[in-house]
Amino acid sequence: MRPTTPYGYRSGDGVPVAQPLFQEAGSGSTPTSPLQFHFHRIAVEEAAGLNALWHSRLPHFPLRTARKAWAFVAEYEGRFYATAIWTPPVARLLNGKGWIELRRFAISPQAPKNTASRMLGWMVRELRRLEPWIGRFISYQDIEVHTGTIYKAAGWRQAENYVCRTRTWTGWRNRPRRKEQGIAARMRWEMDVYQGGGE
Repeated sequence: MRPTTPYGYRSGDGVPVAQPLFQEAGSGSTPTSPLQFHFHRIAVEEAAGLNALWHSRLPHFPLRTARKAWAFVAEYEGRFYATAIWTPPVARLLNGKGWIELRRFAISPQAPKNTASRMLGWMVRELRRLEPWIGRFISYQDIEVHTGTIYKAAGWRQAENYVCRTRTWTGWRNRPRRKEQGIAARMRWEMDVYQGGGE
């Protein structure tokens, strides 16, 4: 029997199949273009499991803190190749402004080039359709390991003069930093869809 995970079976090459139990896993071919993907929503718990497989810096996603979350995957022939999880902003001062934060974005090493930027563009459009209150999308780039290419390709902009360094993100001053947030300096990227907004 194939090994199981919290979100179903895994194929022999380590790529999670989209449908657990007795669903056919497709032809086994690998996508060569992000145009071949079907993007759709998925349970946050399943996305967290996929993130644990692929995210090099933050494999753990704290489900207990995700009071409201939206999760998506890129699927091709019954297999997943990328996943993302969005929530209201971690920084409390940014809540209630109509902002939404990309908390995790993990791509399988078998995904074709440009998967991330294409999926990012699709998710922005889909979230705007699902949640009309959203006025700004934000994400934090770990500047030690990434250059922000996917955000540039998707039309996002850097927040002016904004680099977050090693400060507490998820607690008050005297509380220890939660491990779900990285300690490296990070650049904030933004995508505005209209002025104003609010939940």
